[in-house]
Amino acid sequence: MDDQTISFAGLPPRPHVLAGVLAIWGRVISETVSRRRVLLAVAAAPLAVACTSEPAPPPPPDPLSALAAQARADAKLAQTLTTPAAAEIAKARETHATLLQAEVDRERPPSSSTVPPAPTSPPTPPDPLAAMRTALDDAVRDASALVASLPSYRAGLVGSVAAGCASLREVLA
Repeated sequence: MDDQTISFAGLPPRPHVLAGVLAIWGRVISETVSRRRVLLAVAAAPLAVACTSEPAPPPPPDPLSALAAQARADAKLAQTLTTPAAAEIAKARETHATLLQAEVDRERPPSSSTVPPAPTSPPTPPDPLAAMRTALDDAVRDASALVASLPSYRAGLVGSVAAGCASLREVLA
């Protein structure tokens, strides 16, 4: 090695052998530290991106959950009827609500183990029979409109609910 090409920390070259050895070790240490810093920066880059990226937006509400809520409300309304078929209508709509809610929970499991509180009963309409007919017509319309946009395994369930509501509507006619 040439004494003129080796320097330690910007000092002028020294003819002393120990100074040459220290210069070599100084260069080795500085290269090692710089490599480590580069590797650390490369390793930390994905972490920095992960920490600063925006969270994904929450998924839209499941369309079947609205149908399940509608079925629960219809079941409560049917319980206020005095017709002979009222108990069967209430039972059928409660079954619809249970099946639809089970599909919603299967597709998107609830985050907690608690059951959501039951909605409060709306006030009894002046003509519950006419309100039940309207509710069943709305259920048929809403479920029928939704069938085309669902995957086949869900469309079968919603189509069955629509057909069931149409038959219940005929019972009230």
